[in-house]
Order: sequence, then C-alpha cells, then structure tokens
Amino acid sequence: MKLATSSSLELKETKTFTHREYLTLAIPLIISGISTPILGAVDTAVIGQIPDAAALGGVAIGAVIFNTMYWLLGFLRVSTSGFTAQAEGANNQMEMLLSFLRPMMIAVLFGLLFIILQKPIIHVALQVFGGSEAVSSFAADYFSIRIWGAPFILLSYVMIGWLIGMGKVRLALATQITMNLLNIILDIVFVLGLGMGVTGVAYATVISEISAVLFGAWVIFQANRDKISQVNQQMLLESKPLLKMLRVNRDFFLRTVCLLVMTGVFTAKGASMGEVTLAANAILLQIHYIMAYLFGGFANASSILVGRAIGGKNLSLYKRAFSLSGQWGFGSAICLFFVILLLGESIVALFTTLLDVRLLANDLLIWLFIFPFVGFWGLQLEGIFSGATEAKSVRDSIALALIIFSAAIWFFVPIYEQHGIWLAFVLFSFGRSFFLSLYVPRLTKTKF
Repeated sequence: MKLATSSSLELKETKTFTHREYLTLAIPLIISGISTPILGAVDTAVIGQIPDAAALGGVAIGAVIFNTMYWLLGFLRVSTSGFTAQAEGANNQMEMLLSFLRPMMIAVLFGLLFIILQKPIIHVALQVFGGSEAVSSFAADYFSIRIWGAPFILLSYVMIGWLIGMGKVRLALATQITMNLLNIILDIVFVLGLGMGVTGVAYATVISEISAVLFGAWVIFQANRDKISQVNQQMLLESKPLLKMLRVNRDFFLRTVCLLVMTGVFTAKGASMGEVTLAANAILLQIHYIMAYLFGGFANASSILVGRAIGGKNLSLYKRAFSLSGQWGFGSAICLFFVILLLGESIVALFTTLLDVRLLANDLLIWLFIFPFVGFWGLQLEGIFSGATEAKSVRDSIALALIIFSAAIWFFVPIYEQHGIWLAFVLFSFGRSFFLSLYVPRLTKTKF
C-alpha cells in the first residue's frame, strides 16, 4: 500500500501499511483536530485575562451550550467520513459525491432550526446549567451572537468529514486551520485590542466559521463541478442508502446524547459549587479536549483505513488499522502523562491570572494524569467503529459508561466534592474504553 503523492490517499494491497505512512496520514488529521480545542482554549485564555471570573464562567457555559447543540449533530462528520471512505474503497465515484451532498441537507436544516429556536434554547440551557446572574448574562450575550453561525459550523462538519473520508487530509487541514487562525486573530483584536469582552469572542467565532465554510465549499465544488451537474433529486433521495445513513446517524446521535448528558451533569455540578470551581473545571476540560483531539487524529486515520478496508474487502488492512491505532494511542498516552506531570501548572497559568482559580485547577490536575491511559483506547475504537459505520455498538457502550458515571456522581461527589466530579469523569472514560472493546469480535465477524 502506498500513499499517493497528491493530497488524497491511495491504498493498495501490495504491502503492509507502515508506521511512516500511517503518520503521514495521521499528523495532518491531528493538527486539524487539535486546532478545534485550541480555538476554545484561546477563547478561554483571552477572556481569562479579564479580571472577572463571571465573564470566564459565562464563556464556559456558552461554550458548553454550543458544544451540546453541535455535538448532537457531530454524526454529520463521523458518518460522512465512514460512508465516504467505504465508497472510496469500493471505487464508487458517484456514491463518494452523494456521501457529501446527502448530509449537507441535514446540516442546513438543523442549522436553520437552531436559529429559529434560539430564544427557547438559551432559556432552557441557562435553567439547566445554572450559574449566577452575572454568569448567565454573559452566557446569553455570547449565545445570541454565536447562534448565527450554526448552519455554517454544521456544514463545516460535513465538509471536514467528507475530506477525511476521501483521504484529502491536506485540504481538510487547510479548511480547519483557516477557521481557527482567523478566530484566534480576531479574538485578540476584538477582546484585547478593542475591549469588546465576551461579545468580541462571539463575533470572532461567527466570522471565522462563515469564512472557512465559504472557502471549503468553493474548493470542493470547483473540483467536482462536472460530477455535481450529474446529480439529481432521485439520486439524493434514493431510499436504501438514505435510510442506512439515517439509521447510522440516529445511533451516533444517541451516542452523542449520552456524552452530552455526562458533560452537562459535569458542568452543572461544578457550577453548583461556585464560579471558581466552574472556571477551574472549564480550564481543565479545555486541556482534556486537546488530549482527546490528539487521540482523535489517530482515530480518524484508523477510520479511513477501516472504511477503505471494508469497502475493498481487505482484511489485512483492517487488522493493521487496529495495530497501528493501539500502538500510537498508547505511546501518545505516555507522552501526555509526562507533559502534564512536568508542565501542567504552567499550562494552567496560561489560561487565567486569577489565583484562586489557578490553585483549584492545579489541585485537580492529578485527574489529567490518569485520563490518557483510561481514555485513549475508547477514543481509538470509536474511530475504527466509525469507519465501519457500525454505530450501534458505539451507542450501547457509551450508554453503559454513562450508567457508571451517574452512579459515581451520586456516590463520590458528596464525599470528595470537586475531586468526586473528576473521579466520575475518569470512570466514565474507562467504561467507554472497556465496554466498546467487548464489541470488537462481533464487528470483525460481521464485516468479514
């Protein structure tokens, strides 16, 4: 198997897929993925320079609200990538394109729906997540601006998923980096330069989301203009592939609901303990997201290999994807452990100048030492199952992990308070890895 010299990936059965080839595929995906939590981290860090814990808490809650909304539609990227990779493996050119166009309809529909329902969404969200009056006010200001980017960020999920499934990792990276670099620059200009505060962060995000989608859409449609002209309504709405896409997306949606219930309970428990706890947890969650997206880069690489392997009926490539995913995931876990051990407090200091927030975050940092080891395999396996478009197993394993988390929250938080929240989170991450691993033999038997 040899990597093509172009930005797309070409897989053949002539030899074993090497570590070097895997990294050639994974590294751009890591950079692309990790830029997303870095964007959130910069938002948090910029607001953290304002001496007001309520502003930091407001952005934290606002970000969780959007994460809740967008993660519910995260299946747009995941399923698009899996279906596209399988179509590529089967060398079905038209199905590759339809794997892009069908989820675009869902993205536009839900984006517009979010805008129409923005007032009830923010009202219910603030009731659920709680926080002081000042925190809620900042969160509402942030939400009322960012909501206008909803159709664009959902379209970007489809574009990134399609490009990843096609193996066009450089173009996926360019689209993601365009959005995030522009966001970072505008954050600094609007907040630190013009003193716009929370609204500046929100405007920066909306502008960057719209700009990136326009850029990505122009590139994709220019390259596929001839094939797009051949697509008709009957192809888009063909029942068998459309129903299969909807079933897979339904299961990924329910999986995401479980993840968001966990995140919502986690955030709400922190908010109930005060603004300092909420802010400290927000900082540590941003660091955790950077770790998770690092693992996600390897998971996405494995997703492409598994999708191509299933589409092309290549068992050896399928097994190789498991091997490479496990080796690089575990190696990354070791590296992240030492980074947090040696630099954790310095990293926390980059996020805020508030001493009480920093002290609490440093006290809770021990849980980020543990997370890479208990969480990496679940994240890697989700990439593999996504490439196989086998969402039911992912859904069921996350539901079981959520039961573990709920029991841990109920039992440990009254005893250990802030540490109890993070203990429950680590147990959830372990459950996510353990339960999904039990479904691997069935996946192999079903697909091969």
